[in-house]
Amino acid sequence: MANADIGLIGLAVMGQNLVLNMNDHGFTVAVFNRTTSKVDDFMNGPAKGTNVIGTHDLKEFVSQLKRPRRVMLMIRAGQAVDDFIDKLVPLLEKGDIIIDGGNSHFTDTNRRCQDLKKKGILFVGTGISGGEEGARHGPSIMPGGNHEAWPHVKGILQSIAAKADTGEPCADWVGENGAGHYVKMVHNGIEYGDMQIICEAYQLLNQSLGLTADELHDVFVKWNEGVLSSYLIEIASHVFSHVDEDGQPLVDKILDVAGQKGTGKWACMSALDLGFPLTLISEAVFSRCLSSLKEERVRASRILKGPDSFFSGDRDEFFNDLRDALYASKIVSYAQGFMLMREASKEYNWNINYGSVALMWREGCIIRSKFLGNIKDAFEKNPELDSLLLDDFFHSAIIKAQDGWRRVLIKSIELGVPTPAFGTALAFYDGYRTARLPANLLQGLRDYFGAHTYERVDQPRGKFFHTNWTGTGGKVSATSYTV
Repeated sequence: MANADIGLIGLAVMGQNLVLNMNDHGFTVAVFNRTTSKVDDFMNGPAKGTNVIGTHDLKEFVSQLKRPRRVMLMIRAGQAVDDFIDKLVPLLEKGDIIIDGGNSHFTDTNRRCQDLKKKGILFVGTGISGGEEGARHGPSIMPGGNHEAWPHVKGILQSIAAKADTGEPCADWVGENGAGHYVKMVHNGIEYGDMQIICEAYQLLNQSLGLTADELHDVFVKWNEGVLSSYLIEIASHVFSHVDEDGQPLVDKILDVAGQKGTGKWACMSALDLGFPLTLISEAVFSRCLSSLKEERVRASRILKGPDSFFSGDRDEFFNDLRDALYASKIVSYAQGFMLMREASKEYNWNINYGSVALMWREGCIIRSKFLGNIKDAFEKNPELDSLLLDDFFHSAIIKAQDGWRRVLIKSIELGVPTPAFGTALAFYDGYRTARLPANLLQGLRDYFGAHTYERVDQPRGKFFHTNWTGTGGKVSATSYTV
């Protein structure tokens, strides 16, 4: 007899916690794992005494599901997802639903949506953010895919999602095909940027001002009470206060080599495909790549010399400037992320609701922060807003913060402390607010050496010209195209 409201495959940490979350909200969940001993361990451990149904093969698993059957995959992205889909499809019927809750690439979700639609199966690709704790008590959920599936999964996903302070669930329909996974990819890209600017602030405070872990904890606690209030600032204060077994700060013993799982890189690659300058997130990805050159950096440090990196000056003033640099750079990071989603929404006809995305990120997710409410307000005021930088709230905030932001960059250059994300954020801001950039010279150079043509300020856009710069060239120009 079919008893389960939903089935979940993949009992790693996220999968287990989502199952327990669903159970807490009154849903009966059937579970399966490729390594079936994990099913038994789960049923005899965390799921003991719950209404969760453990199964040991896919046929048994599917037989437990009410129609339309809802199957959620919480497994490693890539080929494993396709392999499980291939095994499930023969056991499902038209109108049944497969939900991919992993970090799949949006292009894979596009393909799966279309392939399964031909077979009568509804596919949902949903981003889930919040880590282990979020999955257990309320994550941010970003579903997209076949819209016909939404009424059948909405109740479950919105019940288990985090709730904003207004009571609204941090889960809503994003758009067709891979839109949900795309929004999650951008979320993760912003997460990369947030962490990088936090780390640059940390290096200045630790290396140049000599703050101890305890003092850093106090600074970040104070910052979390103001405009920088966010989950990442909060947990950074916790990291600083954590001590190792010998009583020394654990943060000082962690190797300075950053890992990454690819979603930040995917965001940068998508930005390149769409021709959008996702500069801060790209710099954050490259900063992780630079960190991986540990042994090479150690050797270089013995040869390549810079200025004395110890700060001398008004420390309180510098703390305030650094807070402003963090805040302004954070605004640029979110602005770039939403601008990238705008370009993707146009390209793929997704019609993403940006205010709704901001609401989904208000609670539960890694980048949740105080000003996401202001982002939601900005897009509710103007759904066609070109950039958050043009909204009154963020425009005023960045104008107020920019003097301190600039002083921090000047000081970091003087001290020889790398601040690539702070710097590229300011360069984007200055470039975006500049009516005339030097690309006119660039186009002149391209036309000179390659006959690539140019447009003129005194002629309509889209009309191209070529000049015989040397008098020895011809009138034939190269084909114009956009990459």
